[in-house]
Amino acid sequence: MIDNSSPRSRDREAERQLILRARDGEPAALRALIDGHKDRLYAFIWRMVRHHHDAEEICQETFLKAFASLDSFSDQYRFSTWLFTIGYRVCLNSLRRKKALTGDVEFATLPIESNETPTATLESEDANRLKRSVWSAVERLSTPQRASVVLFYRHECSCHEIAEVLELPVATVKSHLHRGRARLRLLLEDAGISGEQLVRNFAG
Repeated sequence: MIDNSSPRSRDREAERQLILRARDGEPAALRALIDGHKDRLYAFIWRMVRHHHDAEEICQETFLKAFASLDSFSDQYRFSTWLFTIGYRVCLNSLRRKKALTGDVEFATLPIESNETPTATLESEDANRLKRSVWSAVERLSTPQRASVVLFYRHECSCHEIAEVLELPVATVKSHLHRGRARLRLLLEDAGISGEQLVRNFAG
């Protein structure tokens, strides 16, 4: 029996009802699912492929695949975790196709998304440079390491949730996180970026 007394339980029940309506093809329910998850999904995919057009296409394909297989969704899982799992698979396929065509994966340069005025302070400029250095280093991680790091720090997923998304054992996810962090520290050591600065920039 579902306990609807807590906000989290009420949210899960509301989402379950929304999915049931979406399974019946109700347009408003499908739109609500897209609106509720598109921003986080896009942020995750973009961090993986680093190209806005590719990220948009992958997100669209992810939602199409998810809606086409809604009947297979089990509400013992969070919908967002299931959606990220589909998105990660589509992302891997996209990266593999690009590698097959080019011989390597090319990533777009990380733009600075800032609302600073032309009178931006030196501190803000330094922070932007630091952020670019951190995410440039993240690009150089292996795909599962990058996904693990982004999901853990950027999206605050637990190791168990990451394991569900990447379809890997929890121990393997922990290994990817450990090796990813170690690799990042080595890459950023020469730039004088500390571990504390590294973690802080994942949230930015």
